[in-house]
Amino acid sequence: MEINWKKEVEARKEALLEDLFTILRIDSVRDDAKATPEMPVGPGPKEALEAFLAIGKRDGFVTKNVGNLAGHIEYGEGDELMGVLGHVDVVPTGTGWDTDPFEPILKDDRIYARGSSDDKGPSMAAYYAIKIIRDLGLPVSKRVRMIIGTDEESGWQCMTHYLQHEEMPDFGFSPDADFPIINGEKGNISLYVRFRGDVAGGKNELISFDAGLRENMVPQDATAIFKSQEAEQIEKDFFEFLENNPVTGTLDVEGDQVTIQLVGKASHGMNPAGGRNAGTYLATFLNNYSFGGDAGEYFRLIAEYIHLEHTAEKLGLSHTDPVMGELTMNAGVFTFAPEVGGTIALNFRYPVGVTAEGLEIKTEAMLSEFGVTIEKSAGKLPHYVPADDPLVKTLLDVYEKHTGLKGKERSIGGGTYGRLMERGVAYGALFPDSIDTMHQANEFLALDDLLRATAIYADAIYELIK
Repeated sequence: MEINWKKEVEARKEALLEDLFTILRIDSVRDDAKATPEMPVGPGPKEALEAFLAIGKRDGFVTKNVGNLAGHIEYGEGDELMGVLGHVDVVPTGTGWDTDPFEPILKDDRIYARGSSDDKGPSMAAYYAIKIIRDLGLPVSKRVRMIIGTDEESGWQCMTHYLQHEEMPDFGFSPDADFPIINGEKGNISLYVRFRGDVAGGKNELISFDAGLRENMVPQDATAIFKSQEAEQIEKDFFEFLENNPVTGTLDVEGDQVTIQLVGKASHGMNPAGGRNAGTYLATFLNNYSFGGDAGEYFRLIAEYIHLEHTAEKLGLSHTDPVMGELTMNAGVFTFAPEVGGTIALNFRYPVGVTAEGLEIKTEAMLSEFGVTIEKSAGKLPHYVPADDPLVKTLLDVYEKHTGLKGKERSIGGGTYGRLMERGVAYGALFPDSIDTMHQANEFLALDDLLRATAIYADAIYELIK
């Protein structure tokens, strides 16, 4: 029986959008300040999880909430289990939005909202794909679980908890990246460069320096506040700096206190070259002036070793693998205050041939002259599913059938839930001609991409579980 998957999706278009908008209206940014044992990563992620599970329960699926950190919607029978792993948490909104990021709108055939493309839209597409298979009563020989996480953008404690209590899928995909497929994911590790807080001895005394919201985002905004003996010269130079660099900003002087705010461009941390890091631009500007103690060294390190260093070449860490590509570095969060010192969070996405321990050792040696200490996060190892695996072949075949485009394997610096499964990949929902606005202001998902992805997911899931 030949199934017109596109027609089946079109018949459910309005219901799909209604359910998606319900999820998009929930501010599901992780909020540790409001976390409790019942809301482990804050109220928003829990609310979004419960709303998603309620949709599954409404439609007659078996659902389960696992500790308010994750949950699943299951269909089918059989010993083998396919996993489709998405998430309902989102990164902070940041600045620069033209609309309310949590009041989704459909404009020019684009769905604008935080989470529309990462990852509420693709997750809802995958859910509706499973719903279509069930609605049509198609015979299946395996189970499929839509597994929903609430902490993908931070520490993945949602999936750690889930897999401690539930079975690991035998194979599957995460709808949280690009078509045709992502069957390789780089390792992911953050290094925290720590400074002491001495600010004495210069013509400028740093009060605070802040930039960035998350390690996996290129900082769009940066702010420096300091007392200055050379405010007039700095103000004059600042506007010349703005004319010669791809950033905007303001400078205010009150007495001897100067406040500078800089605006760059946010981007996903796996593609630091795609953004304009307001933190490194501002630090590089301030490095031209006399800041005492650790504050001066803080700016010098950023200017000399981090600014525009997307592959960490000046740190001696650059490396390229022929399959997985090059190592990238994103300086995602900057903080400095005299009472606590300074921190620079460097997020690395690295291919095979590099180790987290090696990154830490080399960085510590290269930066020893600054008297800093280096701390390492837990991190994730590189992940790869061979191109000849039946899972990869099936997913590429379905993609080719629906698009007429040649499918081929690909590796990325982003980390998806696909890597949790030994035979797990990422699959859509962005197409080669899609505009990627993940982690950016005015995030959107094209309506046509949402509908095309839903049809592809339905066809692919059925091929894998029939």
